[in-house]
Amino acid sequence: MNTYKKIAVLGGGSFGTVLANLAASNGYSVSLWVRDSDQALRINSEGANTIYHPELKLSENILATDSLEEVLKDASMVFIATPSIIFEKIIKRISKLIEDESYIISCTKGILGNPFRSLSEIIRESVENTLGVLSGPNLAKEIADKKVAGSVIASSDNELINSVKSVLSSQTFKIYSSDDMQGVEFAGALKNIYAIICGMADSLEVGENALGLILTRSMAEMSRFAVAKGANPMTFLGLAGMGDLVATCTSKLSRNYQLGYNLGKGMKIDEAKENIGQVAEGIRTLEVIKNESIELGIKMPLVESLYNIIYLESSPSALISDLVNNPHEVDVEFTY
Repeated sequence: MNTYKKIAVLGGGSFGTVLANLAASNGYSVSLWVRDSDQALRINSEGANTIYHPELKLSENILATDSLEEVLKDASMVFIATPSIIFEKIIKRISKLIEDESYIISCTKGILGNPFRSLSEIIRESVENTLGVLSGPNLAKEIADKKVAGSVIASSDNELINSVKSVLSSQTFKIYSSDDMQGVEFAGALKNIYAIICGMADSLEVGENALGLILTRSMAEMSRFAVAKGANPMTFLGLAGMGDLVATCTSKLSRNYQLGYNLGKGMKIDEAKENIGQVAEGIRTLEVIKNESIELGIKMPLVESLYNIIYLESSPSALISDLVNNPHEVDVEFTY
């Protein structure tokens, strides 16, 4: 690809902002789509996204705008980093605007229900562009602070993979590749549920042994579900699986972890959401996965326990008892 072609980033939140800055810092012209003109004006005039990353000086190669038409015009690569709740609406809006040859990379970690669909499936319903999924242990603040991090670009198209590596790679941000787009996508979405669970467990002071138990059982549940949907179980041993799960489930920078911690301390769900101030995708994913696991006949005791705590007002203390009382659990699945 021509390295001077424009890069589009849809979503001016935490992750969208750092993606835009990574690409712009590599010399690319980047258009950043945000939802309101005031935010775009502030980013362009101040050279920073003060809502999410006030400490990050943005590259001069970034131009923010609230116009999708302007962002997508002549863009050779489009990164979508909007919240999952507006993802489908955005895809429908861009379907008539996006260039035929543009690569589309989904960076949002979520799944939609009614009917059950991954975000890449939602993209495919509206456009025929070449797709990729970007996921990994990518706590945005650390990337903004230029701490070492890595991510996985998954696609069936090697040219897309190599192009994403060229656009985003830096001395502190490394891109790995995968051909299991479905596995990488499910790993990124599902781990948010377990980050809520780990935050809740930590607030209950269950101990390090119990957290180790929760993490490994989380991995078992995630891979069990994804394999039923056609993913490769080995994907969950990598950066998008184990790497993202560990980072998100143990970091106080994780919004989902913070949400779970607040719930474990007795906050109601609306109060906990308001307290963290940003979107925690795990709540949206929880109900979808719970319903789909029933349809598939898959046992996911941690998902079921969290669902009961949030939607049926079970006590957070039931989390561990639900886990240890679950019978017939095999330690390591998918061993060949």
